[in-house]
Amino acid sequence: MEKVLVGIVGTGIYIPEGRMTARQISKATKGVWSEQAVIDKLGIREKTVPSNKVSDGTQEMGALAALDALKNTGLNPLDIDVILSITEEWKEYPLTTSALYIQDRIGATNAWGIDVQNRCCTTVSAMKMAKDMLIADDEIHVVMVVGGYRNGDFVDYEDKDMSMMFNLGAGGGAIILKKNYRKNLLLGSHIIGDGSLSRTAGVAIGGICNPITHDNLEEAKKSLRLIDPVKMKDRLNEVSMPNWFKCIDESLRKSNLTRKDITFLDILHIKRSGHDYMIETLDLTPKQTIYLEDYGHIGQIDQILSLHLALKSGQVKDGSVVCMLAAGIGYVWAANIIRWG
Repeated sequence: MEKVLVGIVGTGIYIPEGRMTARQISKATKGVWSEQAVIDKLGIREKTVPSNKVSDGTQEMGALAALDALKNTGLNPLDIDVILSITEEWKEYPLTTSALYIQDRIGATNAWGIDVQNRCCTTVSAMKMAKDMLIADDEIHVVMVVGGYRNGDFVDYEDKDMSMMFNLGAGGGAIILKKNYRKNLLLGSHIIGDGSLSRTAGVAIGGICNPITHDNLEEAKKSLRLIDPVKMKDRLNEVSMPNWFKCIDESLRKSNLTRKDITFLDILHIKRSGHDYMIETLDLTPKQTIYLEDYGHIGQIDQILSLHLALKSGQVKDGSVVCMLAAGIGYVWAANIIRWG
């Protein structure tokens, strides 16, 4: 029996027009972080921020990225069988299904859809899910992984514990996978979860445990918090880098490749020292990655954005081996390998 291959047809992006500069972030912290420290340590020259326009709603940004992907690839939306939405839970209307909003918005009327969530790991996780579905189901031929993100709305810049999330931006991304598309192959993936950290970070006000009231309404709007900062930071310092490298090595093993084969690291935005350490440890050069210091961290959209930019710049071309790397609060680490061309 011939092995089923899964390839990437193309990508689409939507980036809102708004920007928040390092100077503005510094000002929002009341000077606790200097402009230069925001640039040098947090690694943000500027980041994307949404407007109040309809186009910058979370679900709509995903739909606009999906339309961009269709334009870039020439794919007929009627050929899409499944939409896996990676849109965040902070969206236009709670309890609406983002995948189905996008299905209608782009005219993919033959597709069914489902929302999946792994926080900032969702793109990598959903791509593995898409590949597994394409291999397992004879009637699924094309899957679009797509979504929008604007969790930066919840950031309180006066909360010193939250500096790791001062980089949160906004945008949408889409990536299309196809069965037996014999190029841009998605190879091995590996994901690690650590549920001991499942409630160490999140939006503290607005759920069942701590509902919004008249008294906490204003605080609720900026209540993305490290709920247990000591536990989270201690545990991450212990396991985060080892888990990331295990994900890289395992996804390479499943692809019959080694670290030496990686030619481009498609990594989410993290603080500058962590990014530099990752590049150095993998024996790569700064030209073999894109540091998203002019975008910030657009959650799970980072991997699609980085690949999209690298294809435009020529940093990813025929023969490139791309390692997508992500982590999400909860806590999850993930990597996948793509052989481009």
